[in-house]
Amino acid sequence: MGRMLGFGQAIGGVIQTAFVVEDVRASIAHFQRDCAAGPFFLLDHFLSDGQTYRGAQSTADVAIAMGFVGHMQIELIQPLDENPSVYRETIGERGYGFHHFGVACEDVDAEMADYVARGYALAFKAAVPTGGSVAYLEGGNMAAPGFLELIPATAGMDTHFTAMWQAAQGWDGSDPVRPFA
Repeated sequence: MGRMLGFGQAIGGVIQTAFVVEDVRASIAHFQRDCAAGPFFLLDHFLSDGQTYRGAQSTADVAIAMGFVGHMQIELIQPLDENPSVYRETIGERGYGFHHFGVACEDVDAEMADYVARGYALAFKAAVPTGGSVAYLEGGNMAAPGFLELIPATAGMDTHFTAMWQAAQGWDGSDPVRPFA
């Protein structure tokens, strides 16, 4: 494992568990009520320039919410249109639920080359607001259905995710859905 991030997870390890959901606000309420996660930070729309899905330009828009339970970040992703995506693909194959594990890494492209050498394939890539680009991989010897997301451990990511984690420490239930600013 690599250096520790501000929210207590190591670079090189799983920092996030993600789910594709039908209704992001209902899912936030579930994770808060039944899993003691929160608060959640909501990005109403995520569609950045240059996204690729299976080698072609992606035009799929999604809502994303992130919150913490302990040191694990929970990500909830709601497709907002019918455009082809790794999210619509999962819904079509298995329905709503688990989508991917997120692994923090120093260099997404270098790590991706290593994963590809081990039998993984790139399914989706997108620039993210915290710096760099995420890559969703499939295949390899993944025991769980779903994707593996490589998340760039930039200073912006560490600062942003750490602030979310700090908001969860001793959270009293107030202001349960906050802007992803």
